[in-house]
Amino acid sequence: MAHLKIRVFKNGEATPATTVTIPGGILKLASKFIPRKASQALQEQGMDLDELIRLSDNPEAIGTLVEIEDHRQNEKVVIGLE
Repeated sequence: MAHLKIRVFKNGEATPATTVTIPGGILKLASKFIPRKASQALQEQGMDLDELIRLSDNPEAIGTLVEIEDHRQNEKVVIGLE
């Protein structure tokens, strides 16, 4: 089962300012603790958290799922399964 990774990059930096890793085995339970900004970014991009949980069971569903850039706040959020 893949881990969900949420990375927040600020000011164009190559290294994330924040990284959240949620192990696949506890993804359903931990989904209640995903930061609000990341959860909102998923919803804004039309991504269903329940579907992400199902995808984490699929060994072929590995990689970046979405990249969200907030140009006003100079932030980029990258969400993927690893």
